[in-house]
Amino acid sequence: MAHPAPHEPTSDRWSAVDAYLTSTLVTHDDALTASIDSLTEEGMPEIEVSPLTGKLLHLLARLAGAHRVLEIGTLGAYSTIWLARALPDGGRVVTIEAEPHNAAVARRNLERAGVADRVEVREGRGEDVLPTLSGTEPFDFVFIDADKESNTLYLDWAARLGRPGTVVVVDNIVRSGHVVETDAGAQIDGVRAGLEMLQGDPRFDATALQTLDRKGWDGIAIALLV
Repeated sequence: MAHPAPHEPTSDRWSAVDAYLTSTLVTHDDALTASIDSLTEEGMPEIEVSPLTGKLLHLLARLAGAHRVLEIGTLGAYSTIWLARALPDGGRVVTIEAEPHNAAVARRNLERAGVADRVEVREGRGEDVLPTLSGTEPFDFVFIDADKESNTLYLDWAARLGRPGTVVVVDNIVRSGHVVETDAGAQIDGVRAGLEMLQGDPRFDATALQTLDRKGWDGIAIALLV
């Protein structure tokens, strides 16, 4: 049987594929939709993860058997809701948000989704909040989705606050292909430094995936603490 000619990955084509996969595999509800809509309504940047990535985070947390989840970068709590819904009874998400307005919106969205009782929103910059988590029970899953300039700091704290077997996911590691450039600015420098840390730091074993979806061309790194 002849195979159809391949399509070029144009934005129209990958958007259509993303829409098809999302409608086929991701069940959205009013709470998730409202958390996305709240970004526009509140004048916040619309940089939440895509629905497919949200579902991926949810499944990875379940596959890891996570009871304690750390999220760095809450925004409107879209990804937080996905992660909270992955937890068993007694599970807990600690999510860190630097902007008080974003944190307030996130708390409303968590209440609407019915998961506020299993999520603690910590306000402040990651560099200030993360040290306060030392001495607590280790985290089983860490999602890093904040300022890219601080990726190495966040990865170091993920290793300190995790345990062997903890899963660490870092978002936005391709940046429309700019990750291959060495003079593309501080954000790209931060992404590259984080990836180099994942390669060279013996606490991590990592890989990465490129993604094409409604958020454009990007990717995630997935690491295991060893």
